[in-house]
Amino acid sequence: MFKTDKNLCKSVISPLSHKMAWRDDVYLAPACKERFLTTTDIPEFVEQQIFMAGLADLNDGYRVERQNPDVHTLLATIGGCGQLTTDEGRQQIGQNTVTVLPAKTAFCFELHPQHRHWKMAWILLKAHPQWRAIDDMAPVVLESDMAESVYSALNLVHRDIHGRQTFRALMVSEVVKLLSGVDGSMKPASIRVMRVFNLVESQLHLDWTVSAIANHAYLSEEQLNRICKKLYGKTPRDYVISLRMDKAKDLLRTKDWSVKMIASRLGYRDANNFTHRFTKSIGMSPRLFRTTNTTRKSD
Repeated sequence: MFKTDKNLCKSVISPLSHKMAWRDDVYLAPACKERFLTTTDIPEFVEQQIFMAGLADLNDGYRVERQNPDVHTLLATIGGCGQLTTDEGRQQIGQNTVTVLPAKTAFCFELHPQHRHWKMAWILLKAHPQWRAIDDMAPVVLESDMAESVYSALNLVHRDIHGRQTFRALMVSEVVKLLSGVDGSMKPASIRVMRVFNLVESQLHLDWTVSAIANHAYLSEEQLNRICKKLYGKTPRDYVISLRMDKAKDLLRTKDWSVKMIASRLGYRDANNFTHRFTKSIGMSPRLFRTTNTTRKSD
């Protein structure tokens, strides 16, 4: 259950400065828009053990906190950025991710303080044998191509609330099929590796050695190497390089930062070393990549 093509957790785990005193609370800023899908509107939810769902276009401020929910909560993010806080710490909810929050897990998700927009779909699943695979999962944010599909299917369901029953049933079945692709069998060691690499991705300017990454994941270097190859198809060192090169390509597509600034931001003190690595990995120099990929204004 819950198998995805990509298992990269795009969130960044940071420890809490103090233990949370959880409560049930919700806040929506005036600029937020949220459409609810209930069993009254969508009776097809009942058979599939879906308690409620919603489509959210969030701006300026949004916060939901639960101390002991009776339902599983899933978030499918397709735009903007949110933030999740649990007893384990705080992490980012990025675009194209699915967030899984099992029942009885205290949590708070909110609009990321450094972002002003978050677009996502949320689904509340009953703690029923149909969704048993979620019971033993830890709260996790997984990068997944299914986020867009879940959002689109729920959007179609919403548009057909008073329309074709057969079509609604088909779309609800599609949502269930997608959610049944999330993998609850992921081992704790794999989740720790994913979380550490999210920390790495947020701090690419640091000197990340394989031993440092292994220590953060509480694994030996041999274990880290094996899990990393399974998750990402690369060694830890090669995966760190690929994260840096992917970010470099994003930054080079604009002219806001010089090559030297980009090199420093990505942990290369010597811009020549960065240029050598980028050229070896991408097949062209940073300057040529920028020239080739910078968006030009039409004449």
